[in-house]
Amino acid sequence: MTQTRQGGWFARTLQRLTADDQAIDAERLRAGSVRAGCEQVSACRKGAVVTVTGRLKSVVYTPRETVPTLEAELFDGSGSVTLVWLGRRRIPGIEPGRTLTAHGRFASFDGRQVIYNPRYELSAG
Repeated sequence: MTQTRQGGWFARTLQRLTADDQAIDAERLRAGSVRAGCEQVSACRKGAVVTVTGRLKSVVYTPRETVPTLEAELFDGSGSVTLVWLGRRRIPGIEPGRTLTAHGRFASFDGRQVIYNPRYELSAG
């Protein structure tokens, strides 16, 4: 019995040529996450302490009655998680399009995947 090799060079090249830009970007982000040794957002489970890396899609300051919050949506190619910093209006370097690695406890709140007050490291470039 012979096995056929799945995903050879030609198949990968053809897939890249026919894929849309968003799919190619997501594939690159997933590969970067694996190279960095981080968990993929889609594989993270509630309550686990995780390290994720990806690109910030949006950053929003949300004034609240009690505590202001800065929220950033981090996309790693497999899914998104909202990073929430309580009591912050702005953090230098936290802006859309920026790549960063975040570390913290993965939670679920109001149906959203969230990491509160994560430690983070901004990527150069």
